[in-house]
Amino acid sequence: MRRFLPLLLVVLSAAVATAAAAALSARWWFAAGPLLATACLGVRDLLQRGRSVTRNHPLLGRLRYPTVRALPRGAGPEHPADAAGEHEYLVPSLRPVEAAEEPPVVRVGGPDCSQPYDMALLNVSAMSFGALSSRAVLALNRGAALGRFAQDTGEGGLSEHHLRGGGDLVWEIGTGYFGCRTSDGGFDERVFADKAALPEVKCVSLKLSQGAAPGSDSVLPGVKVGVEIARERGVPVGEPVVSPPVHRTFSTPRELVLFLARLRELAGGKPTGFKLCVGSRREFLAVCRAMAAEGVTPDFVVVDGSEGGTGAAPAEFAGRLGMPLTQGLITVHNALVGVGLRDRVRIGASGRVASGSDIVRRLVQGADYTNAARAMMLAVGCVRAGRCHTGACPAGVATQDPSRARALHVAGKAREVRRYQRETVRDAVRIMAAMGVREPGGLTPAHLVRRTGPGAERSYAELYEWLAPGELLAGPPESWAADWKAADPDSFG
Repeated sequence: MRRFLPLLLVVLSAAVATAAAAALSARWWFAAGPLLATACLGVRDLLQRGRSVTRNHPLLGRLRYPTVRALPRGAGPEHPADAAGEHEYLVPSLRPVEAAEEPPVVRVGGPDCSQPYDMALLNVSAMSFGALSSRAVLALNRGAALGRFAQDTGEGGLSEHHLRGGGDLVWEIGTGYFGCRTSDGGFDERVFADKAALPEVKCVSLKLSQGAAPGSDSVLPGVKVGVEIARERGVPVGEPVVSPPVHRTFSTPRELVLFLARLRELAGGKPTGFKLCVGSRREFLAVCRAMAAEGVTPDFVVVDGSEGGTGAAPAEFAGRLGMPLTQGLITVHNALVGVGLRDRVRIGASGRVASGSDIVRRLVQGADYTNAARAMMLAVGCVRAGRCHTGACPAGVATQDPSRARALHVAGKAREVRRYQRETVRDAVRIMAAMGVREPGGLTPAHLVRRTGPGAERSYAELYEWLAPGELLAGPPESWAADWKAADPDSFG
């Protein structure tokens, strides 16, 4: 418990100085006074519940992390400008409308779904128990329950901490099949069906890839794999947990689509979809061809951007492997429109969503709803210390050390999560109203403009090609013809 040594030394020094002032000379009060004040400040840090860092690191936390705060009123810290310095802005209307009193929701569930779910415009993105502490997971879940939005479990499994808070869950199934895993690492249908039937589970998401590390083996360091994590995931204690780069249950787009249909059947008709970081338009078109051929569609597709999310990306992956979120969203939206299936499939946007304007931008680009990871971590107390992989998170967010996690006050952080989501969605609704739109369906590519150079501006309606419903089936435009022809429903390659 070395992090408490500074406070202990100050308390002992204050006691010695006070005793010396009483027994030897009043001059000792010049030392005892400041030391007593500092000791009281340290004890206050230890007992307060507002800031996890100073609770974990009395006194020193004030010096090392003095300026970090959660996002105020949902305002994101990042400006919507890309690396080239091109600036984007949303187009206001000279005839704005009154903002909707209740934030809109998105009905997720196609024709084969018997238990559709109303998704909020902003939800908690995929973050596993193991990567996050039990208290952080619980705070996020209770925040979701308070605000009536959803929490994605991440691929680490459906833990008791996801279930205790009463929040709606999107259960994510990764290549390791944690939580529904056979002894040899395969997919266990019976265990999956039992857990998917839980009332807290509202949707099931199959993770193909993620923006932080598309196509790579996800790793949970052995230092984080305690008894509870090992039990939840079905892995040995203290050993690194490596998720395979690919799924064992399917190897072609057609098999993927049929497996999604099987998951939906096992889940009792709950919405089922998949998440990916788009790498190749041709590969996604192959999945769309499989959907059309089999007459089976997922209920949703979550698009992750190559920008990464919580900072989990290897340095050589982030921003270099896969499509950025903007391009990925437009690709997925156009492909589904082009095969006439867009009305059956909802699209979620995950990556670098932090503010109300971020939500509106992603809706314009083709999404129906958004998920946030980094911003939700900030709301629950993350101070960006960059020590997630060590288990020594100073805020108790990304650690499995119980003595560190205890500093995170669940009830208080749950309220912060709810406040952040509520105010961010409220900002998005107000922005849409200023644009003359009350519902997301009223947004068009013309509502977002990019400055492409000095004195040059073009809207997204002009910058990108937007397909008509069924256009790929009727006869693809020249710009799509080669990819459409090469897309094979029986091969990802």
